[in-house]
Amino acid sequence: MAIQIFKPLKSLEENILSLLDEQMENCILIDKQRTPDGYGGYDTKWVDSVEFDAAIVLDTSMEARIGEKQGVTAVYTITTKKAMNLQYHDVFRRASDGKIFRVTSDGDDKKTPESASLNMRQVTAEEWELTNNGQSTSNP
Repeated sequence: MAIQIFKPLKSLEENILSLLDEQMENCILIDKQRTPDGYGGYDTKWVDSVEFDAAIVLDTSMEARIGEKQGVTAVYTITTKKAMNLQYHDVFRRASDGKIFRVTSDGDDKKTPESASLNMRQVTAEEWELTNNGQSTSNP
């Protein structure tokens, strides 16, 4: 009877998928809704929408760190499954800590090809803040 000492090696793609799955966190897309206020203007509310999983990584490159010192907001890379296509200026919240992000690129620009076994899209995002009156401001 042979005893297996080593685990069978996984393929590179299986290892990458496993690492991505471990980094995924629950997030909630937030939709902007406007309703007439009765005085010729409108009220804006932010309403929770679709839940999805994403790996959120802060860009710590030297260029990003210099930019932050000069007042540029922190830049994050957001990785999702291809089915979740985040678009420019979508807003979402990370469930674990409530941090709000606004997407600053387009999900159609960076995705794995249909023939690939990796199933992912990437966008960039910045920290964002929702104010009481419904207007959005970036978080310095």
